[in-house]
Amino acid sequence: MPEKAALLIVDVQNDFCPGGALQIRDGDKVIAPINRAAQLFRAASLPVIASRDWHPPQTHHFREFGGDWPVHCVAGTAGAEFHADLQLPEGTVILSKGVDPTLDGYSAFEAVSTDGRQLSELLTELGVQRLYIGGLATDYCVLTTALDARQRGLAVTVLTDAIAAVELFPGDTTAALAKMTGAGAQFAAVAELPDKLQPQRQD
Repeated sequence: MPEKAALLIVDVQNDFCPGGALQIRDGDKVIAPINRAAQLFRAASLPVIASRDWHPPQTHHFREFGGDWPVHCVAGTAGAEFHADLQLPEGTVILSKGVDPTLDGYSAFEAVSTDGRQLSELLTELGVQRLYIGGLATDYCVLTTALDARQRGLAVTVLTDAIAAVELFPGDTTAALAKMTGAGAQFAAVAELPDKLQPQRQD
């Protein structure tokens, strides 16, 4: 019996895209491949999940309160909205993270749905065994989410053309990819998904 997969879209929000408060170079270039991946998962009747940073106005995550980052993705603001070009299929489960002002909230496994379910609980309910991950940023939220997934025994495939990095320090991207590889994550391009998802369509 093939493993059940889900697509996890990490933090494709305005503030992380060009022009945003914490813009990632080429951050918006992940959107087209992610949209294609989401279409493929929907066609295969597989779950699509999207996380978002949803910070309070005052949090230790922000530089002015002792953190590393400028103010970004404050809950309810335009910067925290998903990018307008992101096409989330009907039924996408939205999870919010970074809501605790004492935590950074990098990992989607710290996120909760509108009805209070955490990602791990949701994946168990859905019977998901493999996560395909794309989004922002490679060296922070994608990295920590992938590592947390592996620690929980989930198979992980990172979509290489659907991620982009902050690269706060030179070499951060390479280091992040190495950490994910060392944890047992696999890598694939979105173009490879039809072959990977095909067996599940035939169930």
